[in-house]
Amino acid sequence: MKKFSSYVLAAFTTLALFSFPNAYAHTAAQKFGRGLAGMTCGFLEIPGNIVQETRARGAIGFPLGLARGLGMTVTRELVGVYEFVSAPFPAPSGFRPILTPEYPWDYFH
Repeated sequence: MKKFSSYVLAAFTTLALFSFPNAYAHTAAQKFGRGLAGMTCGFLEIPGNIVQETRARGAIGFPLGLARGLGMTVTRELVGVYEFVSAPFPAPSGFRPILTPEYPWDYFH
């Protein structure tokens, strides 16, 4: 069990290091981090979209955000796999993020 918790701690530390905003152009390492974050934390799309839609539309935003979050979870996971695998290649140009927000936890800022 100790070994597993050390792997989880290392994974979250790596995600945190790659998630800091940078004033410079995006890099392959950031793309790798976005991919890893998308694959492991894609489920955050559900509460993130609920929060975003509720802020924008009030109470009706909850069911809309839930539906949107369920769909975006699949999207975030698939884009995460793509970014993880294609991290060394600058596609799209300049290693720009494909999804907005860049990381799944950015809904909560």
